[in-house]
Amino acid sequence: MSIAAVRRAVDQSVSGLPPAFWWLWTSTLVNRLGGFVATFLTLYLTIERGYPATFAGLVVALHGLGGVVASLGGGVMADRLGRRPTLLIAQTSTALSVALLGFVQQPAAIAAVAFVVGAAGSASRPAVQAMMADIVPPEDRVRAFSLNYWAINLGFAVSSVAAGFIAEYSYLVGFLGEAAMTLACAIVVFVKLPESRPEKPAGGGVGTGAGTGAVGKDAGAGLGTVLRDRRFMAVVGLSFLVALVFMQGHMGLPLAMASEGFSSSDFGLVIAVNGLLIVILQIPVTRFIEHRDPGRLLVLSALVAGYGFGLTAFAGSSLAFYALTVSVWTLAEIVNAPTQTSLVVRFSPVHARGRYQGMYALSWSAAALVAPLMSGYVVDTWGSAWLWGLCAVIGTVGAVGYALVLRGLPAEERGLSGAEAGGAGGASGAGEPVEATAPDSAVPAAKKDLGAIA
Repeated sequence: MSIAAVRRAVDQSVSGLPPAFWWLWTSTLVNRLGGFVATFLTLYLTIERGYPATFAGLVVALHGLGGVVASLGGGVMADRLGRRPTLLIAQTSTALSVALLGFVQQPAAIAAVAFVVGAAGSASRPAVQAMMADIVPPEDRVRAFSLNYWAINLGFAVSSVAAGFIAEYSYLVGFLGEAAMTLACAIVVFVKLPESRPEKPAGGGVGTGAGTGAVGKDAGAGLGTVLRDRRFMAVVGLSFLVALVFMQGHMGLPLAMASEGFSSSDFGLVIAVNGLLIVILQIPVTRFIEHRDPGRLLVLSALVAGYGFGLTAFAGSSLAFYALTVSVWTLAEIVNAPTQTSLVVRFSPVHARGRYQGMYALSWSAAALVAPLMSGYVVDTWGSAWLWGLCAVIGTVGAVGYALVLRGLPAEERGLSGAEAGGAGGASGAGEPVEATAPDSAVPAAKKDLGAIA
């Protein structure tokens, strides 16, 4: 491929997005460059503090429980208080609690602060996703979510390697470094990002959402509206299963590698493969899948994730084999992340975006709660090979679930044009996907159909 072709591909991937998106993107990148706690909390508790895997799983689960509590709360705050204030409160609280976690010594105190860190960190996620949906035109959202996910993993690829070596020197430095970077994110939000929450229509009627996203149901939609959206809630449940598998990259994998005698820097190098591959492949893969049937993509990603982790059972003492398994399930992550996030936006009424994103974030927070308990118990009781076999089973169940739940989904809801709907996921006669043109104004009818089904 010529330099001109590469430059043209890059321009097509990043051009046309509003300046506010790039400041939000910058905030995400800075946040992830300072990432430490989520990746190294298990090793900190088992290696640095000498606690057993079961206690480490309990603490990480409390970190996840905090996320469960805050996911819905953060979504409600984003809709009622606004995206920008929610981000400022959440990021400032995260910075303070992460710094505190590096200093507390008693087991009960560690557990309590880990809960607060999980809550503060998760409260910002619905606001970020809702703000992105607010400021990016519908036709560019998959690309925008992909670029944001690319920033997450660019920061992760850099921080996981650096933090692995920092951990061998001082875990406290890692905690303080994450606190400083998170505070820097809050500063970026405060200085550069305006509020993006759509104005509620006069009289509390139905929003038009022109240029901002799906036309909403009642502008005052509450959590009950979300819970009654049965197909969406089924997607949330399947997202939980897939997230449970992906979480093992930070829960089960370090435990398995530690049991084989690998160090924290070894784990940092292996898990960095995840971030590095996403940095290299996320944008070109997204360009390929952008207008393909999300149902088929989610089925494929669930299977590849489950069996990618299943391969870890055969890694033994080979660092290269561990890196290979990470490469396999990373491909699933590259497909899953932008596909599922953009589908959630399609399901979401304009004035309930924060709540819908909060419910979606809840699936990941709940997985962060259950995954460490599951991995700690299974590894301590039966060994890591059983954990990887369980991942393959969960991935298979998730794939079957996506195939059933998203079968027959209206073309507009999938984000496909009429031409694409005729061969969803398939190519046109030239072997290329047809460009999606369905506007968000088509979504309300699909929402009514979903309500009828429910």
